[in-house]
Amino acid sequence: MGNNKVWFITGASKGLGLELAKKLLAEGFKVAATSRSEESLVKVLGNASENFLPLEMDLVDEKSVKNAIELTVSHFKTIDVLVNNAGYGLLGTLEELTDAESRKNYEVNVFGLLNVIRNTMPYMRAAGSGHIFNISSVGGYYGEFPGWGIYCSTKFAVAGLTESLSAEIKPFGVHATIVYPGYFRTDFLKDSSLLLPENPIAEYKNVRESESAHKEDINGNQPGDPVKLAEALIKVSQDKNPPLHLFLGEDAYNMANQKIASVQGELEGWKSVSVSTGF
Repeated sequence: MGNNKVWFITGASKGLGLELAKKLLAEGFKVAATSRSEESLVKVLGNASENFLPLEMDLVDEKSVKNAIELTVSHFKTIDVLVNNAGYGLLGTLEELTDAESRKNYEVNVFGLLNVIRNTMPYMRAAGSGHIFNISSVGGYYGEFPGWGIYCSTKFAVAGLTESLSAEIKPFGVHATIVYPGYFRTDFLKDSSLLLPENPIAEYKNVRESESAHKEDINGNQPGDPVKLAEALIKVSQDKNPPLHLFLGEDAYNMANQKIASVQGELEGWKSVSVSTGF
């Protein structure tokens, strides 16, 4: 059903992107997969074929992004589903992370994603159809994790811009979905995907504890199955009325409800102050 669609996936050489690409190719979909290294894609997904196009792409270089998308359209004639999956984690307090460390996380997680959207939308708009999945995180909805402020803020940015994107592209028949995964068993918590501050401050004991817990206890024991996440995205892509907000994982579902209840409580608790500010 609908497996003739062309998917464009960023960050596909590992993690969720890799599992999604594998699942799609196994089910007969056409896949353009990007990574900073074409060789790494070929190693895990095979050589280019009628159904598969591995592409080396630098997210923060718009010329590189534009070229990858043009090569995809030249090879497959179209892009039906875009999955903005590429990104990395950054675990450090707002005080100890430098301006450069913080900006780099935004360059990849937010501005890189915008580069892909900006260069893909002309094709979807012309086709009058398409679906964009922007991979945020449960940390893009619920941010009360000490040490994850910059990373969470990049994912909040992804959620916010996707809400606007959805409203902007709806008239063209194009859908947008924010994906908020909880903890899935990928290599996201390994050193290659989770960066730490160059100048940690010892006084932040709760953050060092979080760092240790994520590296030593949570890593490898995450409850989410990335193959089932891939199946969920494929299912949603085939729905005529896909959701704008998609929480994946029981942990993400529970955290979202926790925040909703907390905000609702504060809204009502402070209602008299909130509504007292008009003329």
